[in-house]
Amino acid sequence: MTTLLSVSGLSRRFSTDVLKDVGLELARGELVTLVGRSGSGKSALLALLAGFDQPDRGSVRIADLPTGTPPPWSTMAVLPQSFGLLDELTLEENVASPMLFGGGAVADAMARAGDLLARLGIGDLRRRYPGEISIGQRQRVALARAVAGRPKVLLADEPTAHLDHATIDLAVRLLLEFVGEGSACLVATHDPTLTARAHRRLELVDGRISEVQ
Repeated sequence: MTTLLSVSGLSRRFSTDVLKDVGLELARGELVTLVGRSGSGKSALLALLAGFDQPDRGSVRIADLPTGTPPPWSTMAVLPQSFGLLDELTLEENVASPMLFGGGAVADAMARAGDLLARLGIGDLRRRYPGEISIGQRQRVALARAVAGRPKVLLADEPTAHLDHATIDLAVRLLLEFVGEGSACLVATHDPTLTARAHRRLELVDGRISEVQ
């Protein structure tokens, strides 16, 4: 299996040691969940992997990029808890933006955006703006945007927190199809439905990661 994300000896200290000598690998085709109690450091770890923060020690290697190179959106996409949608863009424009910024054709980008929104049950809202829809609908838009450009790696922080059971199923199906096309996804979550359908589960306890069978 091709490794798309490799982490070695990652440590981060704030007032206490949040992460201690963390190591993990994420392979092509894998949907992996990261579980742990609130405050255990899941979001801190994702921030380090995404390059939003710097570790005190350790290394992160993403796909074939040299260590320390900021990954472009086509290589790594991030779905934060805050969603990060642009209020001045319509929903379909938000979803299409990674493809357009990457030089994709407008017609193709808009067509894929519309398809992804429809698959998540909000295709009829595609020309609305983020401020005109519910928080759960905004979460679905952010998920669609994260996978739209088919990045090699997706880091997602609680991507189903505001979704009902039926919509969680749509989101999980989309994520499984996404990794099935050759990408990899690491998801920090408390959602048992998502965790049950992932390929692997990692647990973060006292700053250290272990694999849960």
